[in-house]
Amino acid sequence: MTPYREVDREPSFPALEEQVLERWRERDVFHESVRRREGGPEYVFYEGPPTANGRPGSHHVLARVFKDVFPRYKTMRGHQVHRKAGWDTHGLPVELEVERELGIKSKEDIEAFGIAEFNQRCRESVLKYVDEFARLTERIGFWVDVDDAYVTYHNEYIESVWWSLKEIWKKVLLY
Repeated sequence: MTPYREVDREPSFPALEEQVLERWRERDVFHESVRRREGGPEYVFYEGPPTANGRPGSHHVLARVFKDVFPRYKTMRGHQVHRKAGWDTHGLPVELEVERELGIKSKEDIEAFGIAEFNQRCRESVLKYVDEFARLTERIGFWVDVDDAYVTYHNEYIESVWWSLKEIWKKVLLY
């Protein structure tokens, strides 16, 4: 009897993927990697967040691979790395998507539709594909805490941006 398990000559890669993901879930591998480094030097990582009002694409995979390299390296070097996911919920991508959905072509169309109603539609659209992003994130092995993600339209986030701008201003680094 050989001490090695025979290798399947025609593996099902989707089945292998599911086995690996299930093992990671059962063992809570990501959170365990953070817990095991408790007391180590801290390295904080906040993801530059995607806008989740569009489906994830291959460019998100590439970006997330790069975003994962440094936190993994620091983890392997003994740092405790809290990796906080985020969702970008403002800006042109959001507005353009809602304009497309509503058939809006101009600023005047937005005003006729109603600015408050347009803003509400934007708020509703920004997290439309969060579940798809979370699934992609898990499938590519990007270990980041999507359950406690920051959202850029939450007051805490907005206030932190204003605070950091104030600090930069006070140091005469902003002009």
